Amino acid sequence: MMIYWILLALAIISEITGTLSMKWSSVSDDNLGYIFMLLMITLSYILLSFSVKKIALGVAYAMWEGIGILFITLFSVLLFDESISLLKIIGLTTLVVGIALIKSGTSAKKTRTVKPAKESEHAII
Repeated sequence: MMIYWILLALAIISEITGTLSMKWSSVSDDNLGYIFMLLMITLSYILLSFSVKKIALGVAYAMWEGIGILFITLFSVLLFDESISLLKIIGLTTLVVGIALIKSGTSAKKTRTVKPAKESEHAII
């Protein structure tokens, strides 16, 4: 099960890297960054698709998108001098709380036991 969380973490890192390289390419006029962005975003979706085999889709997607938004915003402020306001901070805090609530509200998948059918329950032909 741990491998799926590692895949999700790698998907998040790939998404963050790809999105930041898109911004970097747009401010540096280097088209190589767009190719790198395409590769990283593609890798991110592939890793996400593997992680949802054992992690609930709602949890995986909320973490993938939410943590991605959080770090992309933080790196945008640090690397590209984008502004951050009190409203953005409140929004990011709400986002983190929402992800935590979604994660804590999702129980582990329960395995269903299939009862063997009784002989009288079979169709008669």
